[in-house]
Amino acid sequence: MDNETRKLTNLDPSIEKKQNELRTKYAKENQIAKTGQIDFVGSSLMEIFPIVKMQADLNLDKTIYNRGVRATTTADLLANMDTLIFDLKPSKIFINIGSNDIGFGIAEQTFLKNYDQIFNQIKRRLPNTKVYAMAYFPVNQAASFSGSKKDHQSLFKTRSTESMANASKEVQKLAEKHGYQFIDVNKGLTDKDGNLRQELIFDGAHMMSAGYKIVLQNMLPFLEE
Repeated sequence: MDNETRKLTNLDPSIEKKQNELRTKYAKENQIAKTGQIDFVGSSLMEIFPIVKMQADLNLDKTIYNRGVRATTTADLLANMDTLIFDLKPSKIFINIGSNDIGFGIAEQTFLKNYDQIFNQIKRRLPNTKVYAMAYFPVNQAASFSGSKKDHQSLFKTRSTESMANASKEVQKLAEKHGYQFIDVNKGLTDKDGNLRQELIFDGAHMMSAGYKIVLQNMLPFLEE
């Protein structure tokens, strides 16, 4: 976890330990991974995507590797791009990073500058790789879930469907600037009020398998092209 993130968040210290364990695990797996495959990279929204299991039913000609790391920001990804991206030498990258920047209250200017640098590095080191920048998932601030009121307030202090949608527009501009594709794979996730459907989530922001099945169906055209 970078120093700015550490200052802005009150996450349990065990989270940083788990982040390091995950990156160590990924680094070892990268040594035997096939190059030229598909990389899913981002924060917990990618980490908990059960794509490794789901891809068994897809009949793709490439393997999908999940390199998501919980509670991370754009700065964290910038600091660990070898392990999370470059060691794999992927032919496609699907990236969903930045929701924690919004959630932790990191300045938009900082968040977008980091994202721009992420794209710059990929363009320089993997010029032939296709990059898909994903729109942020909506959230549900209104629904009731287990857990403390304090945790709920912390999760949604600056995180809302509106803030995610606004940030997505900025990411789209960055992606297009670099010649990358921005994809919105959120169709079917929201209720009539535009909130993330309660039956798909366990805390208002993170989805269960049922939600990711919808996302995966929306991603298929891009995975298969």
